[in-house]
Order: sequence, then C-alpha cells, then structure tokens
Amino acid sequence: MINGHTELIAHIGYPTHTFKSPMIYNPYFEEAGINAVVVPMGCQSAHYPAFLKSVFTLENIRGALITMPHKVSTVGLLDEVTATVRVAGACNAVKRLPDGRLVGDMFDGAGFVRGVQRKGFDVTGKRVLVVGTGGVGCAIAASLAGAGIAAISLFDVNTAGCDALAQRLKDNYPRIDVRTGSSDPAGHDLVVNATPMGMNDGDPLPMDVSRLSPDTFVGEVVMKAETTAFLAAAQARGCRTQVGTDMLYEQIPAYLEYFGLPTTTADVLRRVARLSY
Repeated sequence: MINGHTELIAHIGYPTHTFKSPMIYNPYFEEAGINAVVVPMGCQSAHYPAFLKSVFTLENIRGALITMPHKVSTVGLLDEVTATVRVAGACNAVKRLPDGRLVGDMFDGAGFVRGVQRKGFDVTGKRVLVVGTGGVGCAIAASLAGAGIAAISLFDVNTAGCDALAQRLKDNYPRIDVRTGSSDPAGHDLVVNATPMGMNDGDPLPMDVSRLSPDTFVGEVVMKAETTAFLAAAQARGCRTQVGTDMLYEQIPAYLEYFGLPTTTADVLRRVARLSY
C-alpha cells in the first residue's frame, strides 16, 4: 500500500516497457515491510537534464535508478561521482546528500562480475572480450578491470566511444593489455554481449559464435528474454552462460545499501520477483 510515508525510487529511462526492476524491488519491499516503491518514469533525452534535477526536489525521494538512454549523460549532471563512474563514463544510481548535492555510482559492472563469480568463474588473470561499449559495456569493463583481469578486447561500431574507453582503462589500469577493433571471441576466457542486439526478434548475433570455444564463459546483458538467441547459440557450443537478469539481481543488493535501505541477497530477490517475459 502506497501512503503518505512512502519513499520513492525513480526508475528513469525510455522506453519503459523493457523495465524489469519494479517487478523485483517492489515485491521485495512488500515482503520485507519496507515502505518504498520503485516507479518507472519515461523520460526522453531532450527533457532528461531538467527532469533529473526536478525529481530530486521531491522531499520523499530516496534515489533514482538510471537506465537507457541516460546512463552516460547522467555523469555530467551530478555534483560528485565515484571512481567506477569515472572509468565507466556512465552512472546508474543517483541519490541526494543531506546538503543537497547529487551524487552517483555505477553498479551494472559490479552486478555482472558478482554473478559470474557466484557461478564459480574466477576472472583473475583472464582474457576478456566485451562487445558493446555503451553505458553497460563500459561499466562491465571497468568492474572487470578492477577485479584483476589480464587482458581485455573491446569492440563497438562506435569506434570513438570504444577507443575512449580503451584509453580510460589504460590510464587507470596500465598493467592490463587493452585492445580494440575486433569482435572475434576466439582466444578469450570470458565473452560479454553488452550491445542491445537481442532486444528485438531477428536481431543479428553480436559476434561469430562459431569462433567460441566450449571453455569460454559467455555473458549477456539483454533482458528481453531469459535465454536470448546469442546465449542459446553459445550453449549449443557447450559454453557456460550468464543470463542478463543475473546482472540485475546481483546489483540490487548493492543499490539497496547505497540508498540506505535494508539489503538482501540475489537468491531472495529471485524468489520474490514477479517477472514476465
């Protein structure tokens, strides 16, 4: 029941029909007796800078979840960001401090890495390919770098953005071998699709899956379906995989801590979630 004491968490992006978070957070809040609610808010890019400032003038707002297409533009709208945000070049969590300043952090990458590690894959010293260097791809690359990988290959049709991420990684993690320009998964221990390919029926696969080794761990960020065409193709090659929603479940406990709300585990969140595909 929403009442006069309910605290709001704005879930800001566009379009909203792909949003999964409300169907995970809100059942958890209900079960745990937390008087808060995640509310989808559809906002197009032209209106976003003004809207972000405006929504934080509400007295009963606890924070905001930021999703496509606003993760990158959010960075320049805040008063303070973490090192993870600076390396990723994107932000997906915003809160207001008591002095009124807006601060941000990034949990996409942490959620992805935690999920992979929980499946028994140690990223330390591994060679990684990340295809797609938008907000989520940058975040995953940043978190993987922080987790101790040995090498990372980056690919995106937007070569300028890809090269910029590569340079940030080189500046912050000089020990890591950073390469760009190829989406060939051969020779990599971990491969990640961080593109939107798979959100729509008939989308091309993000890479040549015939080049995947069965020993490669394959991760996905698209949440349109539990098993995307890309993951199905990887599984057919014998690869272990991580679905897109795992990244979401694993990052929510970190979000809850960031917003100062009682936290939980990914297992609890999966149990109470009311997702539909």
